[in-house]
Amino acid sequence: MENLNDIKAELQELADKLERYDRAYHQLDAPLVSDGEYDALRRRAEQLEAQYPDLIPENSLSKRVGFTVAQGFQKINHSVPMLSLGDIFSDEEVVDFMDRIHKFLGLPPDAPIDIVAEPKIDGLGYSAVYQDGIFVHGATRGDGTVGEDITENLKTIQGFVQNLKSDNLFNLPPKLLDIRGEVYMKKADFLALNQAQKEKGEKIFANPRNAAAGSLRQLNPTITAQRNLSFFSYALGAYDGEPFKTHWDFLQSLKAWGFPVNPLIRICHNAKEMLAFFRNIGQIRSELPYDIDGVVYKVNDFNLQKRLGFIARSPRWAIAHKFPAEQAFTKLNNIRIQVGRTGALTPVADLEPVNVGGVLVQHATLHNADEIERKDIRPGDTVVIQRAGDVIPQVVRVVLEKRGEDCPPFEFPKLCPVCGAKAVREGDDAVTFCTGGLTCPAQAQERLKHFVSKDAFDISGLGIKIIEDFYEKKWIQNPVDIFYLKQNHELQILTCEGWGQKSAQNLFDAIERAKNISLARFIYALGIPEIGEATAKLLAEHFMSWQRFKDACQDEYAIEILTQIDGIGKTMAEYMRDFFAEEHNQALLQQLLQILNVKNYKPKNTNQPFKGMSFVFTGTLSMPRDEAKARVQELGGKVSGSVSSKTAYVVAGEDPGSKYTKAEKLQIPILNEENFKKLLDEAIK
Repeated sequence: MENLNDIKAELQELADKLERYDRAYHQLDAPLVSDGEYDALRRRAEQLEAQYPDLIPENSLSKRVGFTVAQGFQKINHSVPMLSLGDIFSDEEVVDFMDRIHKFLGLPPDAPIDIVAEPKIDGLGYSAVYQDGIFVHGATRGDGTVGEDITENLKTIQGFVQNLKSDNLFNLPPKLLDIRGEVYMKKADFLALNQAQKEKGEKIFANPRNAAAGSLRQLNPTITAQRNLSFFSYALGAYDGEPFKTHWDFLQSLKAWGFPVNPLIRICHNAKEMLAFFRNIGQIRSELPYDIDGVVYKVNDFNLQKRLGFIARSPRWAIAHKFPAEQAFTKLNNIRIQVGRTGALTPVADLEPVNVGGVLVQHATLHNADEIERKDIRPGDTVVIQRAGDVIPQVVRVVLEKRGEDCPPFEFPKLCPVCGAKAVREGDDAVTFCTGGLTCPAQAQERLKHFVSKDAFDISGLGIKIIEDFYEKKWIQNPVDIFYLKQNHELQILTCEGWGQKSAQNLFDAIERAKNISLARFIYALGIPEIGEATAKLLAEHFMSWQRFKDACQDEYAIEILTQIDGIGKTMAEYMRDFFAEEHNQALLQQLLQILNVKNYKPKNTNQPFKGMSFVFTGTLSMPRDEAKARVQELGGKVSGSVSSKTAYVVAGEDPGSKYTKAEKLQIPILNEENFKKLLDEAIK
């Protein structure tokens, strides 16, 4: 029998890694791992989450899209979320995708469903909003709800549509039109850009996707204008006009309005045709003038799309079929140990630089000691690495026949390589931790970096290198020191290379602004293990004020109080209790709260009329059961398999079972299918 604590720990580790990798990819245009490694981690997380839904961490990838808006950009709210797609990698998964659609819709397996198949462009997603045919603003995907304002940057792209062309479908352009698509850089333009960058001694881009993202996400649009960017349009967001029946009809209107649409898009009628399209695209992939990393399948009928709806971060009616990763051979020169904020020791492979598909790769994460032992990875080995568009690859295997005689096994350190404290593994935990705590400079610095990060105090000017420099100079040893930086070290900072009056004042102003912080950000900034951004928001929403949160964590019955919150498990609760029990943490908090204004949580109207309500279904409905459950969940409700006094409604179809009888006994409201549909209609008005 599997240990649930181990499963929960692995899920949290996966969520933390994917969160860190997503931040680097979406916000910094600087990916940390290859697509292949990322996909493997994501698929492992999805497998475990499907098997153990009660253990899903709050910062799970399944609960978010992309990442928050980067500093310096204005924010734009997407009126219709820009969600991500789920990924599949095999022929069997394509068949499963179609089977799930048929089952959800209650259709026989051989019922025809048209699918639009599109090449998956490897670029940066955008949204462009038009009112009465005039382009008004554009945005990146961001976190799916809020994106970066790139209005002026989009205007600089050659051929970008600023005024809709008239067509034969409409007398007037729609009142509101939100077009989604992908900005990319052609391979030839990418090579020319890198050559120019090299001649000027400036940044060399790893691949066309990073070049496109870095070019579009410029605060100065004149830089974007100097880069040869291209774009395709392929999706519809908010819309107020004559309704479309199918995605294919929408694509034809896009062409008529003047938007570029990929000419390779086709309609498929079944899984066999979808796979044939995928193989054909794979064969011509290298000949295309732009990078693609797979094929996207979308249900053509918009009514069916609406019925299928969404699950977590992605639609049920669309999926991305990814190409396999590229591979290469290289030498592993060294295994280096990094120490993180929580004291976790992570091994990193330093590789002999090798070009894989046009990208120079030099490093790979090796996860933990077990991973090294399982694959028998040793310094000096020749290894197979793989990537699918990013910089840092995954080590797939060792080429044993090329191993030399003088190549001893790697011994994972028993002492922290930074502070010399003992490095230990608890029980069956896969991760080795430094026991040095705050006395370990690596942990202290990582905690400071976390404290000032974008989703915590968001202090502009205190980047990674500055934190490391100021820590080494002993100007910042703990979070309190940050807020006395001007008072204690202004003159010393001004004498440092790279610092002037203006840059120093900008830093001090950012620190001053950071003194007003939301409850959720403050909780997240504390760096309590397992308390990610999403969990911090959950805690802020529940307790509303710092005092109530603090009191709960210090209560004699803290574990019982905290675990009553939906989404908070026992391990999380223990970490919070233990954090507040530490004397040095109490002292630090006392000093911080004399400086800061931690703002109480203010609830927002989330438009979830069923929030806090539990529904139970019994009997046979004409609406497919999966669809009925999804409708409830989309409106904030929960679906339970058993009736209790907390049940809000029991929805009864034909031949209801014992749940119906129990609902009558408990006097729970019982809805027939007609009344259930009326309740749904009223809820979305």
